[in-house]
Amino acid sequence: MSGTNRQIGIAPPAGPILTVSGRGLPLHGADIDTDRIMPARFLRSVSFEGLERHLFEDDRIADGRHPFNDERYHGATILIVNTNFGCGSSREHAPQGLARSGIRAIVGESFSEIFQGNAAVLGIPCLAADHQWIDRLQTLVEQTPKVAIDVHVQSGIVTAGPLRFVAAIPPALRDAFVSGQWNPTAMLLDRFDEVRTVADRLPYLNQF
Repeated sequence: MSGTNRQIGIAPPAGPILTVSGRGLPLHGADIDTDRIMPARFLRSVSFEGLERHLFEDDRIADGRHPFNDERYHGATILIVNTNFGCGSSREHAPQGLARSGIRAIVGESFSEIFQGNAAVLGIPCLAADHQWIDRLQTLVEQTPKVAIDVHVQSGIVTAGPLRFVAAIPPALRDAFVSGQWNPTAMLLDRFDEVRTVADRLPYLNQF
């Protein structure tokens, strides 16, 4: 699509991620796979730049009322989904597009394990809760798009208007977000002198 009503150019998070706050975007449907999130023809790009413009492109063309076309959710930072979100191929382009559009957390019924891991290294915690809570949260946001949502990563507590419930996140991912160690690339760069020292000792890197 030539344009999108999503935020673009949002700076990525850094350091510990303890709480994600903002407005929500409800996306209904089970088994939404990565090919729907980011159609395969957009995987040919050398970088991930501009992928946010193609999120759910085929779905949005087929249905002009798609939530990612809805101005009421412009600027939303918390995506609310149903079961097995992000299934299918392991392409990183799907969470990259979401991150670059301004999505900072996803709350849903369940996630593909690979998608959840790919989202985590981009600073997007994915938390799972029972159907009844997700249904109520989606309904609340549809009725009151400007309602503020707070996602507390360590406790898993999600609050929005009158709603308050606990969502789950794998302990290893939770600890990585809370400690600020969710970004392995940043961790390597922070200690790059040590990386260079080790590299200098490796004969197969210094034989030419």
